[in-house]
Amino acid sequence: MDAQVRRIAKVVEPQQVLEGAGVRLRRSIGGWDLDYLDPFLLLDHFDSDDPDDYRLGFPLHPHRGIETVTYMLSGHVDHKDTLGNAGAIGPGDLQWMTSGGGIMHEEMPRVEPGRNNGFQLWVNMPARLKMSQPRYQDVQADAVPVVARPDGTTIRVIAGTVDDVHGPIAALYAEPEYLDVEVGPSGTVELPVVAGHSAFAYVFEGAGWFGPGAGDDAPLPAPQLAVLGDGDVVRAEAGVVGLRFLLVSGAPLGEPIARYGPFVMNTREELQQALDDLRAGTFVWTPARGTQAG
Repeated sequence: MDAQVRRIAKVVEPQQVLEGAGVRLRRSIGGWDLDYLDPFLLLDHFDSDDPDDYRLGFPLHPHRGIETVTYMLSGHVDHKDTLGNAGAIGPGDLQWMTSGGGIMHEEMPRVEPGRNNGFQLWVNMPARLKMSQPRYQDVQADAVPVVARPDGTTIRVIAGTVDDVHGPIAALYAEPEYLDVEVGPSGTVELPVVAGHSAFAYVFEGAGWFGPGAGDDAPLPAPQLAVLGDGDVVRAEAGVVGLRFLLVSGAPLGEPIARYGPFVMNTREELQQALDDLRAGTFVWTPARGTQAG
């Protein structure tokens, strides 16, 4: 059977938002135009060389029921959490945190010369695992494999598999693929994606087309997010200045969601329980209350 190339189903213009203690971000998922792309709950892009846009950071705050992925292009973010993890993520590094039944953490961008540039993605967790044990995966840039194709295309494989090269992030509930793809001027790339999985491309440098051919339409410029329709191949063609984008896909859960700030559960009662736990000082996961991750 011939491969089915995914077409753009929707284009999302990122909106400017303030989050944390006052960090300026571009939000593509989790905003007014695209609230949820099952299982993806949020995509934020922070990119500034003005310390006033990010210096206040994200002081200690709670999460329950989701996984968060922070991927840095430039700059550094210092972090710590209630699992006892502490450190920094810098250019090319990533942090994949499973909040499960309850974790508190903080992320504070360093004020230093140059740009503070990166992404945070929120991935929903299935109902049966929302109260599971939190965990944390910290991956340094040199542990993220790079696929260099003969045509000059480079692909950083954060999660998933490209050309038999596997990303370093493992044991993930949504079976995600997370790729950082760079295509040279007027180049073309084709990448397999599991049919039936939700998928999007976030263009953050250059411009390009997604679909069977360039056609007569203008290329999609940075910064824009393209929700991709179903199929088993993503085809991207770069414009004359080249193209760099995140390609992210994952298995939809098909479950009801109830969300309130950093909590994403399945019912309003579960949200209320999270708030009650936070007020009572019993929010952080413990083996007595939670269920071990399966």
